[in-house]
Amino acid sequence: MRRNMMRVTGAVALSAVLALGASACGGDDGGAGGGDSVTIGFMGDLTGENSGIVIPPSKGAQMAIDEYNATNPKVKIVLKTYDSQGKGEQAVPLAKNAITKDKIVGLIGPAFSGESQQVAPVLEEGKIPSVSPSATNVKLGDNNWKYWHRIVADDDVQGSGIGEFIGATLKAKKVFVINDNSEYGKPLAEKLAQTVKNAGARVETESIDPEASDYAATVNKAKAFDPDAIFFGGYYAEGGKLIKQLREAGVDARFLSADGSLDPGLIKGAGGTNAEGSLVGCACLIDPTGTAGPKSKTFSDAYKKKFNADTAIYSAEGYDAATAFIEAIKAGNTTAEKINEFLKTVDVPGVSKQIKFGPNGEPTATDVYIYQAKGQALPLLGSSKTAKVEG
Repeated sequence: MRRNMMRVTGAVALSAVLALGASACGGDDGGAGGGDSVTIGFMGDLTGENSGIVIPPSKGAQMAIDEYNATNPKVKIVLKTYDSQGKGEQAVPLAKNAITKDKIVGLIGPAFSGESQQVAPVLEEGKIPSVSPSATNVKLGDNNWKYWHRIVADDDVQGSGIGEFIGATLKAKKVFVINDNSEYGKPLAEKLAQTVKNAGARVETESIDPEASDYAATVNKAKAFDPDAIFFGGYYAEGGKLIKQLREAGVDARFLSADGSLDPGLIKGAGGTNAEGSLVGCACLIDPTGTAGPKSKTFSDAYKKKFNADTAIYSAEGYDAATAFIEAIKAGNTTAEKINEFLKTVDVPGVSKQIKFGPNGEPTATDVYIYQAKGQALPLLGSSKTAKVEG
C-alpha cells in the first residue's frame, strides 16, 4: 500500500507505542548480549500519524527474532529500530547512519513505498539487503535493485485478484469503480476496472476528492448506473463515508475495497450496519482463527500472548520478513553480501505465505485474501480464489 494518508488504530497504536518506547533507540536485543551477534534494522513510522500500520509488522519482526534468540544460537540477532515517521527525508539519513555507525547487515522495511523509493539507492550503494513487509507500489519492482525485496505482493496483484473475485465469485455484470485520485488508489482502481472488463462486465469509473465530505455527485452517478458491485480504491475514512452516503441514497450494491480500507474504521465511518457485508481484499493475511490453516492461528495466539494485542495488518508479513533474515543467518551467513546471496535462494514456509523471492526481489507467492465486514470486525473469508461470501 502506498500510504500518504494512513490510519492509526487507536488503542492498538497507543499500547504499541508505549511498548516500543523503551526500545526505540535500538535496545531490542532479545537477549543478544554476550557471544557473537549481528544487527538487523527495522525502519518505518513508529511514532507518527501512520504508526498504526507499522507497529504490527515491527512487533511481528521482534517476535520472530526473540524466538530465534531464545534457541541460544551461535550468532544472535539484535533488532534496532529506526523511526522514519514514513518520511523519506528522515529515512535517508537514518539509513546512512544504520549502515555506517550501526553496521546493520540487513533492513526490514522501509514500511512505506515512498520512503522505500528513496532509501533503496542508499542500501544499494551500501550493499545492504532489505525486505519490506508492506510497501506495495508496483514501480518499486522495476528498478533493477539487487538488494531490495518485499514479502507482500504489489498493487497490480491486489487489483487483479479482487477484480477476478468480483467476476468469478460475485458474478457481477455491472461494476462501478471509484478511486480517490491518489498514487495508491487510482492505479489500483484502474487495474481492477480493466480486470472486470476483461471478464465481460460493464464498467463505469469515477474519482472523488478525498478532502470533500459530500460525495453526492458520485453517489448519483452510481445510482443511475445501478451496479451489481461498487469498488473503491482508497482509504477507509473516505470508504466509510461513501458507504454511508450510498446506502442513504438507496444504493444497495455490494461494496468492495482493498487494503487501504482493511480497518474497523471503515465500519465506524459507514455508521455501523451500513457496512455489513462489505468486502475488503488484501495481499496480507490476518487470521487469528486459523481460517487459512493452523500455522496462522498458532502465530496469532503467540502474538496475542506476547504483546497482549491481536494481530493486525502486516503483523504476519513482518514476522516473515524477519524469518527470511533468520534463515540466512542460521545457514551461516553473517555478512550483508552473503545474506543477500542467500535471499536469492530462500524457500521456506512462512506464516503469511511461502517465503521465496523472484530475481527482481518480488515475492513468488501472490495470494489475495478477502475479508468481510461483520458487526464491528472484518474477519477473513479466505483466499480470493476460494472465499465464499456470507449473506
